Amino acid sequence: MQKAEKRNFKLFVNRNNGETEDLKVVTLFDALDKMEAYDEDTLLRKNPTIKKQQLSNLKAQLFRQILSSLRLIQDENNVEIDLHEQMDYAKILYDKALYQQSLKVLEKIKEHAREYHQLSYVLQALTFEKKIESLHITRSIENRAEQLARETEIADEQWIMMGRLSNLALQLYGWYIQMGHARDEKDVMAVKAFFQSNMPVNAKNVESFYEKLYLYQAACWYHYILQDFLLFYRSCQKWVDLFEQCPVMKGVETVQYIKGVHNLLIAHFVLLNHEKFIPTLEAFEAFTQSELATRNTTTTVQSFVYLYISKIDRHFMEGTFTEGLSLIPEIEERLEAYEIHMDRHRVLVFYYKIACLLFGSGDNERAIEYLNKIIHWKVDLRTDLQCYARLLHLIAHYELGHWELLEYLIKSVYRFMAKMQNLSVVEEEIFKFLRKAFSLKPGQVRSAFATLRDKLVRYEESPLESRSFMYLDIISWLESKIRQVPVQEIMQEKYRLDYQRKKRYL
Repeated sequence: MQKAEKRNFKLFVNRNNGETEDLKVVTLFDALDKMEAYDEDTLLRKNPTIKKQQLSNLKAQLFRQILSSLRLIQDENNVEIDLHEQMDYAKILYDKALYQQSLKVLEKIKEHAREYHQLSYVLQALTFEKKIESLHITRSIENRAEQLARETEIADEQWIMMGRLSNLALQLYGWYIQMGHARDEKDVMAVKAFFQSNMPVNAKNVESFYEKLYLYQAACWYHYILQDFLLFYRSCQKWVDLFEQCPVMKGVETVQYIKGVHNLLIAHFVLLNHEKFIPTLEAFEAFTQSELATRNTTTTVQSFVYLYISKIDRHFMEGTFTEGLSLIPEIEERLEAYEIHMDRHRVLVFYYKIACLLFGSGDNERAIEYLNKIIHWKVDLRTDLQCYARLLHLIAHYELGHWELLEYLIKSVYRFMAKMQNLSVVEEEIFKFLRKAFSLKPGQVRSAFATLRDKLVRYEESPLESRSFMYLDIISWLESKIRQVPVQEIMQEKYRLDYQRKKRYL
């Protein structure tokens, strides 16, 4: 809690300062506020007025009191809280037998809810209106029953469509978080079959904001899993454009907007669309400083996560790994500050990206430190990330010449990736090379690197193999070994050549 929120809580509780229970709640709050880590024995010893048998009830009461105090200072622009409050007023008026007044409030709720596309509150208001009209003779307007039935039918159809599309989007996102990109034809067929069987037949005809949002999200995750990055980009652009066409929804669904921009930046990154990536990133950074992006903890944390992931991606794109190292201290500081607010998946992504920055700058020892954090973190998320962390870990040890470890690591990483069914042709070729590396004479190494590069280049355009190059630019690493220059010099050269080539066609 922020200082202002703590101060408001005490004012809120002290309104009944004559009650012993409220005083104990404040005592418990102060005691917990001073503790860095919860320790029940220490808490009871230092606060003798709080008895052990009371503690459970006091904590529950404290939780309710905190939420109630926060509710009083809630964001006045929070549409959902405002609509919920109006529904409470309509219920109070109804209980007082003020039916006409209650109906007027419900009509305003529907108008306000439709303005901000809050269909659930439209349905709640319609349900309440039907209850009043069926139990009481209000004589509100002629043909009221037919009008309410028609409004409800339209809202129900939209609600069903929203539910089906949001379920599809969520399930596809869950598949990606668990598995990453499609690994083989079996994955491709499974994802395609699931998408086609769960996509509503008339989904292309949807009109409401949320129907479109969930449709674009479902398409976004579908194409991203299949690594169809051009269609992924188009879906992301539609997602962001939806908010640009209805800017009022940026205030209602700020996190959804932030997520959409983040995905659009990923699309520009994987397509190496430099000329659009940079202005999109700059506009997003400006947005993260706005009142909308900083108005609560959730938007603040999400803004940080997606902004800094994109900042790292910019250094990957431009090959400026050493320059990108300056981001690490601030990222580490924020990760610690937001520890309780961030999911493990995002932390793992940061660790991997930081490790890639370090590897690209030539600091293999520190890269290994971050990769170890992923490898030793027992999670069931992103098996692909776990696999590529181990592969990069192996290559970093190779760079450091840790020959005594390599034989063991090669077997260990190979077994892990095979178990996770994550071995593609590209990875198989890398393992073949590393196994032979022990017996290569100094004069044979460069030619062996060149042979491996020539083999792997053939797979760069293959949809099922391209994910290997997304996680680890193995071609640039091989080029650096062949030409005996730092890997970031190779990537900077690629960036300049690609940028100049695109400028010629603009």
